[in-house]
Amino acid sequence: METDLMALVGVWCAATLRSATPLIFVTLGESLGQRTGIINLGAEGEMLVGALAGFAVATQTDSASLGLLAGALAGGVLSLVHSALVLAARANQIASGLAVMIIGIGLTSYIGRAFVGKKVSSLDNLLPSGGEALAFFGPFLQQTTLAGPLAIAAAAFISWWINNTRSGLHWRSTGESAEVTLSNGINPIRIRFYAITVGGLLAGLGGAILSVDYTQTWAQEMTKGRGLIAVGLVIVAGWRPALVLPVCLFFGFTEAAVFKLQAMGITFSSHLLSTMPYVTVILVLIFAHLRARKSSQMPNDLKAVFQ
Repeated sequence: METDLMALVGVWCAATLRSATPLIFVTLGESLGQRTGIINLGAEGEMLVGALAGFAVATQTDSASLGLLAGALAGGVLSLVHSALVLAARANQIASGLAVMIIGIGLTSYIGRAFVGKKVSSLDNLLPSGGEALAFFGPFLQQTTLAGPLAIAAAAFISWWINNTRSGLHWRSTGESAEVTLSNGINPIRIRFYAITVGGLLAGLGGAILSVDYTQTWAQEMTKGRGLIAVGLVIVAGWRPALVLPVCLFFGFTEAAVFKLQAMGITFSSHLLSTMPYVTVILVLIFAHLRARKSSQMPNDLKAVFQ
């Protein structure tokens, strides 16, 4: 009985991590951008472009790994639009992000029609078979791919890097005051360009993981607002990459719970059940708004965007 319970916990944890993994990557990217004083609502469009590019390459090459790489590159390329508008043209960050999001939605809606209904193979599970005797770890590893541990490692590395390296200090100082950073001989425009680009790469990777590794299919606007959710979750995490992981896992748990409840035959309306992760996010974002108004952790150059 205890073994069965541990196996069930392992299955739930695996489902939670797989659901949260795409959101972890896009939220980490958005966190890096906001730490340098840049907010990017275009992460939604970058995720969509990454999801489509990754799925398209995976279907043509039959390689999930190449699909993830293509998705990351596609998100990075689209992020250049945000860089050009915000850094070169001095456009409003919110307006620029919305423009990037619309471009991503438009492109994927048009090009993606040819891929609707197709299927691809995901990354291999960490333990394909033979782990039934491992209680929790067997079922967990049998339903977890490399993308999950990679997301955890990325969160740990980014958290360490931003807080313990000289280059990380430069990024944090840019978010506090671009003028002071410039006076110290550091180019804040270059740092913000790097932050936007890395954010785009991570958003594209998250999108590719969503289509190639998680759902293994393509559907129009399949990100369902995850890129926008990431903007708020950065605030909930207090602009600390280390807290991105538990915040995103909470969303992943609620989404996984919906599928598990439906699989158990719960007769409650499936449409209402599907709203549960997003109702949770709304409550989280309300908390995030209150936190943003009171928090002293928000980068100073970012405060003008929220005012």
